[in-house]
Amino acid sequence: MIDFTRIDYLKDGNERQKKAYEILTKYRIFEKLKDYSPILAGTVPIEIDINGSDLDIILDVDLRFEEDFLDDLMFSKFIPHDVDVEYPIINGEKCITLNFILEEFPIEIFGQNKPAIQKNAYLHMIAEYKILQEKGEEFKQKIIELKKEGIKTEPAFGILLGLENPYEDLLKI
Repeated sequence: MIDFTRIDYLKDGNERQKKAYEILTKYRIFEKLKDYSPILAGTVPIEIDINGSDLDIILDVDLRFEEDFLDDLMFSKFIPHDVDVEYPIINGEKCITLNFILEEFPIEIFGQNKPAIQKNAYLHMIAEYKILQEKGEEFKQKIIELKKEGIKTEPAFGILLGLENPYEDLLKI
């Protein structure tokens, strides 16, 4: 099993994973976010990304994030100044999302006051990874094709696995 809590596995991955690793290390994203336990989640780590797929970085944040990191981020040269910052309420809890582009990768940083390994994005990715390992390459290609048709990742798994509520059902795997 890959240790998805680190990004070094990307160095030996497919071309897009290698490029993601290069950009994340070049801009020292994980180094700058280390106090918030960053994890790369989503489709790139499990090789079901398509053109335009973003790098989803999930964090365990608290008030320090806004006070310390976000202020530095907005005035630093390590990312562009056109960062879209939003504060969605998810399950009654204030969260933060930052969206920006680094070279050819859209980046989404999602912060919530919850350990990254307990976030649904991480848990979904682990479940999807296990399913992909079990079902094989043909299944993986079907997921990618559904994604190319505009279907989001969890619903794509739901279609192929006959899941009634893929967002909830994947958490049970």
